[in-house]
Amino acid sequence: MSENKPDLKLQDLGESKIIELIEQIIFEKTGEQIKIDDAFFIDLNIQKESPHTQIVLNTDMLISTFDAPPQMSSYQIGYKSIVMNVSDLLVKGITPIAVIISLGLPNSLLIKKFRDIIEGIAEACKFFDMSYIGGDLNEIEKEIIINPTVIGFVQKEAIIFRKGMKVGDVLCVNGNFGLTGVGFNILLNQIGNETNPKYKKAIDSVLNPTVQAIEGKLLAENNLATSSIDSSDGLAKSLKDLSIANENLGFEVDFHQIPVNEVVKDYSENYNVPLHKLLFNGGEEFVHIFTINPKNLDKAIKLIADNKGSLIPIGRVIAENEIFIIKDNEREILQEFGYEHFLTTRKK
Repeated sequence: MSENKPDLKLQDLGESKIIELIEQIIFEKTGEQIKIDDAFFIDLNIQKESPHTQIVLNTDMLISTFDAPPQMSSYQIGYKSIVMNVSDLLVKGITPIAVIISLGLPNSLLIKKFRDIIEGIAEACKFFDMSYIGGDLNEIEKEIIINPTVIGFVQKEAIIFRKGMKVGDVLCVNGNFGLTGVGFNILLNQIGNETNPKYKKAIDSVLNPTVQAIEGKLLAENNLATSSIDSSDGLAKSLKDLSIANENLGFEVDFHQIPVNEVVKDYSENYNVPLHKLLFNGGEEFVHIFTINPKNLDKAIKLIADNKGSLIPIGRVIAENEIFIIKDNEREILQEFGYEHFLTTRKK
């Protein structure tokens, strides 16, 4: 039976053949053979002088009906499932080295789409220099579920935890906000034309998400950050989560210092969508957020710039359990915190 027939579905292959196909695609894309066993083994190669090395795991499930706009290709779905997991390790200064993936797939899924998903996963693994070391495969009713568990190793003292920021620390980010807010608004809510070349960058930020890797690693290695979080849930909710992790602390954010692409400003004006909603509630941007002792700020900015990264101050840590936005000399409490599973109805 040829696996390249356009109408062939997973139910035409069966589990054993599907697993063989995964192994084949991973080998074609990465040159690595998946070791087949009842459990997965990694050689730590930890030296005796590094007794505090930590095994770090992260898992973030991708569910196609919630995390993949209809315009997203199967390849892009696979690639995104890795990006969204890797980002959570990179922001802590941890280099991911391997991934285990559990897949829930309908038996009616076309083999071509399945192959594209695995190729997207494999290409992302190759880009981040990670090994795909296996996983689990199960049949489900309709949607596609991809549940990676990314594995990394790091010395405990080098991890940038959520908890650790102090009053007066400078709030910094490593990228722009708002592009995905525009992209999702166009793709899901049809506010704007997705074929307009002016908004191609915004659409691309949703369909082909990326993450900058260098900042967390450098800040961690040089002990320059006091806390960190990634903005996959949106800037507003990420700041809230960071505040919750640090009791009785909050932020003052200078609205005019938040890095924003001109495309976002243009869209906000043309479609009468408040700019603050695009910046704070966009989500899935995978921008990294850090707090840094003001004494170390200049050193951190220079170190990051010398390594072609980005570190942009946008506010400071305060001794109040609130998030304030400073805009046009006015100080207002941030009220909206974006999408939250089980509480928010997302348009699709």
